[in-house]
Amino acid sequence: EFIRSYYYNKLEYTRFSSSVGKFVGFTEYGVRNAEYWNNDASLLSNMKAQKEVYCLNHIQIEYNNMLTKS
Repeated sequence: EFIRSYYYNKLEYTRFSSSVGKFVGFTEYGVRNAEYWNNDASLLSNMKAQKEVYCLNHIQIEYNNMLTKS
């Protein structure tokens, strides 16, 4: 799962989760940002592609590192 969170003053205001497939806002400001970002199809497709870039390409490396350290 790919998660990108946005914080300000230690407060999470917006999060993108690949399992949900869209931005979710947690504050009034975050809800407005999430609505704006969710209406941008190119931004959503870019964020969904980040799962393949970060997660799927590195899962085997991370899994092997965990096995050797435990």
